[in-house]
Amino acid sequence: MSLVSASSFAAFDAAHFAYESAVFLQPAPPPVRSEALVQIAPKYGRSPVAVSLRYLWAGAPDAPTVIVQGGISASRDVCCINGDAGWWDELVGAGCAVDLKRCRVLSIDWLAAGDLGDVSAVSSEDQADAIAALLDALDIAQVKAFVGASYGAMVGLAFAARHGARLGRLIAISGAHRAHPLATALRAIQREIVRGGIANGDIGSALSLARQLAMTTYRGAEEFAERFDAEPEFRDGRFHFPVEDYLGAAGRKFVARFDAARYLSLSESIDLHRVDAASVRVPCDIVAVSSDRLVPAADLRALADSVGASARYHEIESRYGHDAFLKETGRISALVATALSCC
Repeated sequence: MSLVSASSFAAFDAAHFAYESAVFLQPAPPPVRSEALVQIAPKYGRSPVAVSLRYLWAGAPDAPTVIVQGGISASRDVCCINGDAGWWDELVGAGCAVDLKRCRVLSIDWLAAGDLGDVSAVSSEDQADAIAALLDALDIAQVKAFVGASYGAMVGLAFAARHGARLGRLIAISGAHRAHPLATALRAIQREIVRGGIANGDIGSALSLARQLAMTTYRGAEEFAERFDAEPEFRDGRFHFPVEDYLGAAGRKFVARFDAARYLSLSESIDLHRVDAASVRVPCDIVAVSSDRLVPAADLRALADSVGASARYHEIESRYGHDAFLKETGRISALVATALSCC
């Protein structure tokens, strides 16, 4: 086990310098933001289907490709494109840990069950197979690494198990070989809230409420105590607690960019996920967060033990819980840069 400390930043600087010295820098071509028609055989389907997969491919020409994927609400726009911010700009960009001057980043929009035709659900294996089919379409024989966080780490594990010969290294952050039963319980409640809203014709309120409940699981108890331990205000006929405004804003923001069917499909996909750790034979860096209640560090430690000698386990002390991969960018960057320098 490694705890990320100041020494990791020194390792990051050294690895980054070595990587910079080893690779000839070329001007990055315009990013490719497109779609490809790929064929997969869905796990919960009856026959192969052709699906349109939306992807982003950006970075240095003729450089090794690094796949980067996030949680179920993350899009293919992982980095800044034409001035529009990406969801992981602190990690992916020119001069960042995933350096667009030295690699090409490939990211997809997740497939939902509705994209696959007559299927009952979408699996992490389906996402992994779709990415492998996209590599074929783009004539990429092998990728340097797969950097996945949350659901992206789950899909990365499925990709490593099913397409290991095409992968140099897996960096799995806050995503395990299976969902923890308590996390499944919380997501099951969220899905039931949304289904109730669909039945009652109040989808927006239900989706917002499900997201608000999810937000209480993404962050750590310490952060909530520091940010929202203030007196309530009496307005509109009742007391409003400080945390309610935060949750309400998060719910409204989510409803504006996500639809209920897609949410139900991808949330369920997390809980259907299960990978045999013994089938993962590529070098791995498995990253846990001490305060993560959705993906406990114990589960990721067990995953690393099951993968064996090819896995390195890292644990970050953080108050940010599951969202630490978005908030602890310095420490996550150090880990990712060091891992990439090994492949």
